[in-house]
Amino acid sequence: MSISATTAKASSHGYDPTFTGQVIAATGPNAHKRLAQIMPSLLRHLHDFAREVDLTVAEWMSAVEFINEAGQMSNDRRNETQLVCDILGLESLVDEISSKLLRKSSPDSIGTTSSAILGPFYRKDAPILPNGASIVAPETRDAFAKDLAHFSGRVVDDKGNPIPNAIVDVWHTAPNGMYEQQDPDQPDFNLRGRFRTDEAGKYSLYCLRPAPYPIPDDGPSGLLLKLLDRHPWRPAHIHVIVTADGYRPLTTQIFDKGDKYLTNDTVFAVKEDLIVEFVTRKDDQDAKWTLVYDFALSRV
Repeated sequence: MSISATTAKASSHGYDPTFTGQVIAATGPNAHKRLAQIMPSLLRHLHDFAREVDLTVAEWMSAVEFINEAGQMSNDRRNETQLVCDILGLESLVDEISSKLLRKSSPDSIGTTSSAILGPFYRKDAPILPNGASIVAPETRDAFAKDLAHFSGRVVDDKGNPIPNAIVDVWHTAPNGMYEQQDPDQPDFNLRGRFRTDEAGKYSLYCLRPAPYPIPDDGPSGLLLKLLDRHPWRPAHIHVIVTADGYRPLTTQIFDKGDKYLTNDTVFAVKEDLIVEFVTRKDDQDAKWTLVYDFALSRV
């Protein structure tokens, strides 16, 4: 929308038709290049929104307090502000936009594994484990016995060639729907681990068949969902980040085919090619389920 269109729209609502143009024009000649590009659009949309709904000072202050509370609640173990973006669909939309731009600029990204949102509970520096190891802490294994799963596959390029020495970073919740940093009863870094592919691009590990879970409702995100009369549930999924020298990092999630929330994920992250099927595993006392999934990366 042009400044003139914004001016006309402001006039139609009975507000100062020159105000938004003044704010946009205040940007100086040495402003950050990308900000100078995107801020006029942001300001026009933001001001038009405020005029369209007749936003009051009290409502604006409530929104400021909401954002402040999300920021104050965020730390290196939980990103509440990111969770707010998730339930508004913003992170999934930005992920879609980034994927589209990548495919336009990099033909070899076509046919590679779809990305999905990082989510607010990622932790850096999960332990690097040997292929075939388990991310399930030994002291929790018996309690989680019915959900034990073997997860394996390959990391390949867009032509199907194996990528050795790729790192597959995996994490998911416990059956109670909580990530380990949310749950004082789980050991540190439980259900998290990083695995390096072998010369054939293969990785393997033991984990759990994931469970659906509600996002935390003890902060601004939960309050917003209640005010919008929306459910908080996410379908069962496993988070994965795959990295390899010379390839674009892949952040994604894979979703259990049998989950009832696939069609109404509260953060809108499900994609068709990321839906997988766990099948019964035979002759393995360490797992009831098995999943084989290949991740395809594009070159930098």
